[in-house]
Amino acid sequence: MSFSLRTKKNILLAIMLLGGLAITLKATHWFYLEQGYQDTAERSKQQMTELVNFLDGSLSRYESIPHVLSTNPLLRNALLNQQDGKSIQSLNLYLEEIKHITESLDIYLVDASGVSIAASNWQKSYSFIGQDFSFRPYYQQAISGQLGRYYAVGTTSNKRGFYFSYPIYEQLDILGVIVVKLDITEIEQQSTGIARAGGYEFAITDPDNIIFLSSINHWRLRSLTPLDQSRQYAIHASKRYASRVINELTLSPSYDASATDEHNLYAFSSLKGQFDYMETHKAMVKAGWSVHIMAPLTTIYQSLPLLMTLYGSLYLLLALAALFGYERRKNLFRIQQANDLLEQRVLARTQDLQASNLKLSETQDELIQAAKLTVIGNLSASINHEINQPLAAIKSYAQNTKTMISRNQTKMVADNINTIISLTDRLAVIVGQFKSFTRKSQSRDSATDINLCVQDALTIIKPEIDKQGVELLYQPDEISGEVWADNVRLQQVLVNLMSNAIVAMQRSVPKRLSLTLTLENQLCIKIQDTGSGIQESQMEKIFEPFFTTSDRQGLGLGLSISRRIIDSMQGSIRVSNAQTGGAIFEITLPVYNSSRADPDE
Repeated sequence: MSFSLRTKKNILLAIMLLGGLAITLKATHWFYLEQGYQDTAERSKQQMTELVNFLDGSLSRYESIPHVLSTNPLLRNALLNQQDGKSIQSLNLYLEEIKHITESLDIYLVDASGVSIAASNWQKSYSFIGQDFSFRPYYQQAISGQLGRYYAVGTTSNKRGFYFSYPIYEQLDILGVIVVKLDITEIEQQSTGIARAGGYEFAITDPDNIIFLSSINHWRLRSLTPLDQSRQYAIHASKRYASRVINELTLSPSYDASATDEHNLYAFSSLKGQFDYMETHKAMVKAGWSVHIMAPLTTIYQSLPLLMTLYGSLYLLLALAALFGYERRKNLFRIQQANDLLEQRVLARTQDLQASNLKLSETQDELIQAAKLTVIGNLSASINHEINQPLAAIKSYAQNTKTMISRNQTKMVADNINTIISLTDRLAVIVGQFKSFTRKSQSRDSATDINLCVQDALTIIKPEIDKQGVELLYQPDEISGEVWADNVRLQQVLVNLMSNAIVAMQRSVPKRLSLTLTLENQLCIKIQDTGSGIQESQMEKIFEPFFTTSDRQGLGLGLSISRRIIDSMQGSIRVSNAQTGGAIFEITLPVYNSSRADPDE
């Protein structure tokens, strides 16, 4: 099969366009993915610093308590006279009091053999008195003369805690160890609050890479690294987690504890599905912990298709514009050649050419004029929906003025003329703001008296209300308050909604328009009519552009523009049907706080 030269050029052009599109999509994917990773990594680094500082601060509050307690002679005397029941009981009460003062979980005294002889929980069912803690590392550290630190689940209380221990000396001899256990659950809850506020998850692991603190319950008491039989036996033998079973956390790829990179990507699996995170870790050397921040990548991945679509579309637009420009230059060149040829024949065919040129000129003028009329017609149809009510109000006030002139009511004539001038100015502002649906206009927001705004809107719509015989239910000055809004644009929304309500009641009996203002945490403006209401199938579409349920001429932009205006004022607009019939439109706006210069700050 042979192709023509033109077909071959089109195929080559299509291949080039598709190749360029593929490169654009690939570059967009790579750039924004890398940028997202970089931003997430920087944010995680800052969050890591905040979380580690909080954890250090929480632990350091208790670090000096065992050292201070070790200087109390009650402890030394109890260790030297363990058979003195009265002395031991006094120490139990003392330790119980210190526990409440310091908000510790438990405080207990261990003798040189590792057996607890006194404890703050002496009267609890899980009392530590008589328990052998010699196997615990915190005891071994303290009995050797060091400050002991250790995390574990209590074998007696079965509660998670962090242990601080310190030796008790009799001159140079170590008589025993005082141990302070703090509640790790409270630190976990506070850390979870910090993580939720920062939009990330966290996990804290021990030297065996077992998670013992986490903002996600499913991760707790699970191992980041694979658990073989020998490792499970070693963990069980250490009694660090009492009798609790440690399982392996499912993630991909497998966690590499020896990796030197600060940031790694992992997919965590759970009953709710698989979630991608960027893992950032840092060691807390003194506590023997490793802190892991898991920053979710869902937002980055979800935004990529939209960005790729956007840049792919921009590429195609630019490519098509370049192709159009190229073709246009070719056409201009051909036209120039044709003009040169015509000039060569002009002497022989002057009259025919002049007639043809004249006819062509007339045709071109007609086409241009038709295009102008089409644009003007479309624009007029769009603007008509927004300015119909102000025009009706101007006409009504003009007719009233004519009557007042005949009655020589000069003052009322002047008031009507001022109202007409105000309405005319308002029309100019509305027409100037008509493009706000497709392009955001410069904000002219200010502190707006809601009662004055409603009264101005009623001034516009009142002639139509009277003409249609509609009963208006409205209590002026029912509330007092201000909102941060553009006065004219808010009036435009109110007029639009009330105008739609009047149209909806053309065939209704009775015709009643209710306007209600309520002020609590926010300002609520409710506009209710007694029309036929809105079909349920149209509820989701009514605010879409170019959708209309009215038989009147229009483009269906009124409600769409109204929603855009209310959204720009940080408010909301919603629609529902009343149980007694008719539609209810509710506008919610934030109340203006005069103590703030700008409500968006």
